[in-house]
Amino acid sequence: MKMSFEWCKKKGMKLIEPTDNLAEEYFKNAEDTLKITNMIKDSGSNMWLATQKYYTEYLAAYSLLMKIGIKSEIHSCTIEVIKLLEQEKIMHFNLSKILEKDKELRIDNQYYLKNRPVKIDPKKLSQLLLNVRHILDTITKEQIEKIRSMI
Repeated sequence: MKMSFEWCKKKGMKLIEPTDNLAEEYFKNAEDTLKITNMIKDSGSNMWLATQKYYTEYLAAYSLLMKIGIKSEIHSCTIEVIKLLEQEKIMHFNLSKILEKDKELRIDNQYYLKNRPVKIDPKKLSQLLLNVRHILDTITKEQIEKIRSMI
């Protein structure tokens, strides 16, 4: 795990002051993105559906990084932090796997125009946001310090 973070730190990931305000802004953006995703779910545009679905999930994940005080400009590094939260039992669902799968789908459809089908389940996406909301509301200062010390 350390090796991933060393690479990430060389590429721009860094510890910043934990900030509830930015965590809330990113979470609100995730909620807004979910609304847009739901509006376009029947559009037939696999590129936009993949992009919107992924960013709903990613912005929710990034809100956790802001709460902990981690700035990450590289998506794979953000996902590594989510894996750490799963390992440390702060997160009790497998968000890292969801992010990895949907990141690949987004890249295939957005950059390589593969037009892979995108399954949107508004209830599952809403539940994902509720799960992240719960972590934002319950993570302790001790858990935050432990994660920061591991990075």
